[in-house]
Amino acid sequence: MRGKILVVEDDKDELEMTRSVLETAGFTVGTATNGLDALKKTRLISPDLIVLDLKLPGINGFDVCETLRKDSLTASMPIVMVTGWGSQFARLAGFDSGVDEFLTKPFKEEELVSKVDKLLQARGSSKASQRG
Repeated sequence: MRGKILVVEDDKDELEMTRSVLETAGFTVGTATNGLDALKKTRLISPDLIVLDLKLPGINGFDVCETLRKDSLTASMPIVMVTGWGSQFARLAGFDSGVDEFLTKPFKEEELVSKVDKLLQARGSSKASQRG
């Protein structure tokens, strides 16, 4: 397997599609359907990367991201935010909350896999340089 991904999405069809794309690409995938569950599962399964929807019931994606960035155990975990909001404001707010990459729905499957690969490779490189 290529790594563990947590997909956080409240729309069941979107969740299933994203999970399927990532599993087909060789990743192990866990899922969460709301912000609170995302925070719990992040600590439970320690994913290598999170694909995080912006609009979630309860705690939204911005708040999930900010919470993860404040925790030393998850502060450097790569996060790809996914949303149907294509506005520049949403993108800027996402980056301000600590998002590493941003995808606007609908997105191309290969675009998601490419962004995930890029972030995981960058994370692997930074971990190797920290050890060396």
